[in-house]
Amino acid sequence: MEKDSGTLKIEWAGQFMPVLSRIREQFEKEQPFNGVTIGMALHVEAKTANLVMTLAAGGAEVYITGCNPLSTQDDVAEALNRVPHVHCFAKRGCTVEEYYAAIDQVLDAKPSVTIDDGMDLIHYLHTKRRELLSTVIGGCEETTTGIHRLRAMAAEGKLEFPVVAVNDTPMKHHFDNVHGTGESVLSSVMITTNVLIAGKYLVVAGYGFCGRGLARKAHGLGAKVIVTEVDPRKALEAHMDGFLVMSMEEAARLGDIFVTTSGNSHVINSRHFGLMKDGAILSNAGHFNVEIDIDWLESHAAGKESRDGINTYLLAGKRVHVLAEGRLVNLATPKGMGHPAEVMDLSFALQALCAQYITEHGRELAGGVYEVPEAIDVQVADLKLASLGITIDTLSDEQKTYLSSWDAGT
Repeated sequence: MEKDSGTLKIEWAGQFMPVLSRIREQFEKEQPFNGVTIGMALHVEAKTANLVMTLAAGGAEVYITGCNPLSTQDDVAEALNRVPHVHCFAKRGCTVEEYYAAIDQVLDAKPSVTIDDGMDLIHYLHTKRRELLSTVIGGCEETTTGIHRLRAMAAEGKLEFPVVAVNDTPMKHHFDNVHGTGESVLSSVMITTNVLIAGKYLVVAGYGFCGRGLARKAHGLGAKVIVTEVDPRKALEAHMDGFLVMSMEEAARLGDIFVTTSGNSHVINSRHFGLMKDGAILSNAGHFNVEIDIDWLESHAAGKESRDGINTYLLAGKRVHVLAEGRLVNLATPKGMGHPAEVMDLSFALQALCAQYITEHGRELAGGVYEVPEAIDVQVADLKLASLGITIDTLSDEQKTYLSSWDAGT
């Protein structure tokens, strides 16, 4: 029988996810999620599907919806609904009402473990479905924006179960954030616009792990990279890394392509649009569509033209092009594929193992945000090296003693 497009996508991605494959084999034998219901709000595409199937193989009943109205691949969602013990409610292009109705459907299953990308599931639990909080052992959070929200919630004493900050561990931010964001954003911008990166001024707003990865990749393609920042230390780091550093007001006059990676609101706003060149291209790589002030453009533009993945606003005779409605550009453009499979292999391996950790230990932890256990981070790195056929050195007993002592001087 001929396979459907969603299944083919899932199988293609799975070929490049050897770490998750090893964990799936382990889960199939050990069944760590036997009797556990997992609720998820993630980007529903092929790599995510491999994570979902890994959890289901470990005995979980999995309920999943999207975490962004434009990032679902409908054929993958349909394929997931044919997987035993998986229930998918995501669809591409949903309204805000449909988006939260799908979150309600996930929560109707009374999950004992949550896995979030952006914290919408946890937020909804704590604000709209509080009657379900007692059934939750704990959760995992995938992305920078979600961690920011969770830490703010925890600081106010309002986070009522433990959540592992998967984003904040080295195997996540040094690979997913740097290489995954850097490559997938640029490939999505290029395939959506068909413009050349080389020779253009490319403005990166924010020099965190995502921003620095994007800046490096753009430089490699020949762009003249400008970085904007609010943190003087990160600004200095960008300067020392060889990039132009200036305020967004200065950058607005020079930039040909803009990518926001800050996780904050209105990074590009009404003060900047009028300064831009005719034909400036604006995109966002942060989780929520708040970094570019789309509302201002909608209410002040003299006209608007729409094409696949691009809205063009006419401002005082100049054109400003916004990709993917200001949403996550590497996933929300018509042909956006998200991070490469090899990168998401590491991130979703972390998610799978952290879900196991929270299932086994969540009842022992108070509400709050917790780091990924170092043993899990190291395990994922070891599995990845093994899949690449790479061997590394180990410390001798003498070296271990030296590193743990204080009395060895010159």
